[in-house]
Parts: sequence; structure tokens; C-alpha cells
Amino acid sequence: MKKGRLLVLAAALAGCALLAVSAASAGGSHRSVSDTLVFGTAADPVILDGPLVSDGESLRPINQIFEGLVGLKPGTTQVVPLLATSWQANKTGLQWTFKLRQGVLFQDGTPFNAAAVCFNFNRWYNFPGPLQNQGVSYYWNTVFGDFAHPAQGNPGPGQGLYKGCKPVGKYTVILSLNRPSSSFLGALSLTNFGMASPTALVKYKADAGTVDNNGVFHPAGTFGTQHPIGTGPYMLQSWTVGDKLVLVRNPHYWGTPAKLARIIFKPISDNAARLQALQTGEIQGYDLVDPADVPTIQKTSSLKLLSRPAFNIGYVGINQSYKPFDNVLVREALAYGLDRKSVVDSFYAGRGQVADQFLPTSLVGYATKGVPQYPYDPAKAKQLLQQAGLTLPVPVDFWYPTNVSRPYMPNPQQNAEAFGASLNNSGFKVTFHSAPWRPDYLSSVQAGKAEVFLLGWTGDFGDPADFLNIHFGAQGTEFGFNNPSLFSLLTKADEEPNLEKRAALYQQASVEVMKFLPVVPYVHSSPALAFQKNVDGYQPSPVSLEPFSTVYFGK
Repeated sequence: MKKGRLLVLAAALAGCALLAVSAASAGGSHRSVSDTLVFGTAADPVILDGPLVSDGESLRPINQIFEGLVGLKPGTTQVVPLLATSWQANKTGLQWTFKLRQGVLFQDGTPFNAAAVCFNFNRWYNFPGPLQNQGVSYYWNTVFGDFAHPAQGNPGPGQGLYKGCKPVGKYTVILSLNRPSSSFLGALSLTNFGMASPTALVKYKADAGTVDNNGVFHPAGTFGTQHPIGTGPYMLQSWTVGDKLVLVRNPHYWGTPAKLARIIFKPISDNAARLQALQTGEIQGYDLVDPADVPTIQKTSSLKLLSRPAFNIGYVGINQSYKPFDNVLVREALAYGLDRKSVVDSFYAGRGQVADQFLPTSLVGYATKGVPQYPYDPAKAKQLLQQAGLTLPVPVDFWYPTNVSRPYMPNPQQNAEAFGASLNNSGFKVTFHSAPWRPDYLSSVQAGKAEVFLLGWTGDFGDPADFLNIHFGAQGTEFGFNNPSLFSLLTKADEEPNLEKRAALYQQASVEVMKFLPVVPYVHSSPALAFQKNVDGYQPSPVSLEPFSTVYFGK
């Protein structure tokens, strides 16, 4: 939305940053730092269209622009009303009735109502073939899993969770499912399922574009790049890739207005450069603090540190469509060949714990017994490779992202090189393959292009299905396997309404995943954020997505 260009000038004066913003849209007037926050990010978004992304850098601004039927209570994983004021499932759990908030307008003036809700669900369900790619519509694929007109190889009507959406009057909507799901309501809190203006989706051709061989979507329309229209407290003013993304307060927001007039997201891929920008006042806050920088921030009187709960998992992924990793003995050898403890001890500065399974310890379904352990054991790894009939060393194409930090891997290259060294000592021969996070790496991995790779996951809502079912509940391209017994177990766990029985099923699934080894988990981390000391109102969330509408400058 090129309605004005902001020029940000930062200067350090007596240890205090003064920011002057010249806005063409404001007739050249000057605004002080008191109404504008500049936040340093690790990378640019991919696109500002929730159902077409899965990365945190995209979801952060999307979370300010769009809202879903339900949300999460700040700082928790508790589901609370948002655009829906109440909801009720019928006795079978197959129909959910939502009462909608009245008097809400999209940022382009389009009314929010039941017809708009069904327009959005029908859009996702009717995605054209290119957008059904798992590297593009990852969350729809993994949560709902079927399409009205499936591309070749994709599940069609009745094969996934979603069945239909029906307006009942102006402010009531019924969502129908093909099977009961205990995690369904929590999944609706995902930023990916925020409501978009039907008018804007059509006018700016949201679904037009192509998907390349790496699973990267190249939009032909401008909805996701210039005109993302939701109901949230902020709306897009401008986005210059590689420079800044500017959000401005929505003057017609239905709820409590945002405290700050502007939020500017400025991509700074290097950890040290983000810290320096905070110290000089170029930015007032940033996420994904390098654990090694924590002591520096704690010792600086003008800065402060905030922490998120450990609600993530860093893992080495294994794509079983690549031989010899279709053999569980080879996957076990890889697990024994990764010196996970050394990586966590060396690179997380006490803010990480070695993971022995995919679920965080706080979630229902975390297994306390029977979990296979894979301590670093080069001799054991070599023995397993030879048992699999392979000649040592076994070549491995090991992928890692560049130009990015993630909560579960602050410095991907550092982790990759350390793991490569331990694998080379364990009967493997590692060849590294790197790619920029935006746009290539994530889409390539999810499209099945990577053999062995570094990735991770931060929970989106407080349910084990968001970790286990999302990743291992159905056949997909990222891990390249088909395991009907595991799929069935996870479906049964999600359908189970009894909490005790559900916990037992997910504990069983946690153990099975560690036996089957589609991934080797290695860390649960507690990510840190850093701010200028006068920034108040920012409440860290376990899911790593916070509203900026509550942020303000104190004394």
C-alpha cells in the first residue's frame, strides 16, 4: 500500500534514542518516538496472507492486521473470544455454532458477518491446485487436510477434517466437520485462519499466481503484498522488502485502539547487528536474542530483557523418500551421530534443554517412560550403518537456512556445522546445502526437496495435536513417509474427548515417533526478547506471537 513513505532516522543522544519520522501521508509533519516503535526482525515476511505462510516472520505482522474467530489470552495458550463471542459444539462434535461479534468492519469498510466467515473458509477449501501445495498452504493442509477440488494426490471432500460452513442469519455461523476433533477450537486461534475482507480478496486477486518447483508462491495479485485487509488494530501502510514494513493504527478498530500510531518492522538478519541497532536506538526492540548476548543486555541499564516460556522444539528432520533414510537403522545411526548435548550446552547459554521427544514438557501427552534414548555414540552409529549394509562413510546432504534466526536455533549455521562435525565422526560424510529463509528454504523443505535438514516448531496453541498431528498425522512431503498405524493413533488421540485417555494416547504416540524417527529432536529453548527500558506493555507469549496494540512508551 504505497500511500506514503516513512523515513526513519535514528540518533543516539546521551544514551537515549530520538526517532523522527517524516510521513508523506501526514503532510510532512514530524512524529516523535512516543507514537512509533521500530522492532527488529530476523527476516522479511514471505507474504502477508495467513493461510499461505507458516513462518513466524510472516505471522508477526499478519497477527496485527488480521483476527480470527477465537484468539489466545495474552501470555497464555487459553482460547478466548475474538470475532466470535461464543461457541457451542453439538453432541456428536461434528457441528460447531459460533455467535459473531456485531458492528465490526474490515479495514476497507466491508462488514464482518457470517457471510464473510464462510467466504474465507470457502476460499481455503477451494484453493486452486497450485495453492494446495504443502509448502504454500501448510496449515490448511495439516489442520483441515482436504480440498473441494483436489489437485492430483491431494485428499478430496470427506477425507480431511473440514466439511462445510453455513451462515445462519447475519451473525451466526455453523462449521461442520467430518470427524470430532478435540483440538479444533484451539486450531481456529491460529493467525493463519484470520478473517480477510472478501472484497479485498477478490479485488486484489489473492489466489492468483504460480508456485515454482521449490514450492514458493509467486503472487500475481497484490492482496498479500500491498493490500492485506483484516479487522485488526493495525493495517499496512507500506512494505519495502529488505528495508521496512510499516503498520499504522486502524482508526475504525472495533476494540481497544492501539496505543502506538505506528509499528515499523525492520529486517536485520545478523544477531550482532540487531543488538547494535538496539544499543544505538535505531530500533527499540527485537526478538530472537542470541543467548550469547543476554549478559550484555542484562548489564546495560538502558535496556531490558523479556523471556518466553519454553514452548518449542528444534529438530533435525529426515526425509525418508531419500535412500538410505527409508531404513530405520540409518535414521537411528543419524540420531546416535548427533552430539545434541554439546550443541545445546555450547550455543544456548543456559536457555535450552536437551529434548528427548517432540512435545514440550508442559503439554499433555509428554511421555515420562518408554522413550528411546539416543545419546551421542559414534561407535554405535557406525555399527548401525554397517548393519544396514552400507559402506562408510555414508553421504548426507545436510540443509540449513541462512539470513535468519529462529527461537529454536539462534544461529543455524553454528548448529549445522557442529552437527556436521559429529556426523563426520560417526560414519557419515556431510555435504552442506544452505538457502535463504525467505523465500527458498522453508518452502523447499516443506516441498520435500531436503534430505536432512535443520528446522523447528513453536507451538501455536496449547494442544499436543499442534505438535504431533501437524507434523506426523498424515502423509506429507516434508518427511516423505507413509505410516498408517501412526496416522491412525494420532487421529484417535485427537478424537478422544476424555482428557486422561487422550493423554495416554499422545504419550504412546510420543514414544512411537521416537522409535520411527522422522526427526531427531534436540532442544527446547526459552527465547529472549530485548527492548529499550522505556518500552512497556509487551507481554511474551508461549506461541511467540504477541499483539503490539498494547505496547507503549513509559517513563
